[in-house]
Amino acid sequence: MTVAPGATATTWLGQAVSDVRTGRFEQTLAGLTAAGAAVTTAEIYLSHDGASFGNKLMWWPVVILPAAVPAGVAGIFSKRAAHTVLPVASALIVANGLQGTWLHWRGVKQRPGGVTRYNLEAGPPLFAPLLATVVGGMGLLAAVLRREDETPRHRAVRAVRSLRGRRR
Repeated sequence: MTVAPGATATTWLGQAVSDVRTGRFEQTLAGLTAAGAAVTTAEIYLSHDGASFGNKLMWWPVVILPAAVPAGVAGIFSKRAAHTVLPVASALIVANGLQGTWLHWRGVKQRPGGVTRYNLEAGPPLFAPLLATVVGGMGLLAAVLRREDETPRHRAVRAVRSLRGRRR
C-alpha cells in the first residue's frame, strides 16, 4: 500500500509506511532489535551447545546478545534509552558478530583439507554470526532515526514551550 504525497494515512499500515518514508521508525526498530536479539540468542545457544561450547569464546554471543533485549524494550518507551543504552549494546553485538564471522572462517580453514566445499558445508556456518551483526545494526539504526510520535507539529510545540521557559 502506498500513501500519496500530501495524503493522510488512514490505516495502521499506511501510517507505518509513512513513518518509514519520513525516517520516524525508532520505536519500532528498537522493538524489532529486542525481538531479534532474543530469537538470535536462542539460535546461537542451541548451535553452540550442539558443538559442546568447545571454545570458550562461544559463550560471548550468548552473554552479549541478550543485552539488546532490555535495551530495545527501553528504547521503545524512552528516547534517552534509544540514544544511549541501545547503541552501546548494539555496537557490542556488531563487534561480536564480526569477531564470530572471523572465528567461523578460521574454523573452516583449520579443518582437515582446509577450505573445501565439504568443509564449507559441514564446518561452522560461515554467515551465521552475521545474523547477530544485523540485529546489532538494527539497534544502531534505531538510534539515529526519529521517533514515530515525533511529528513536526509536536516538535514545534515543544520548541515554543522551551522558548517561553527561557524568557522567564
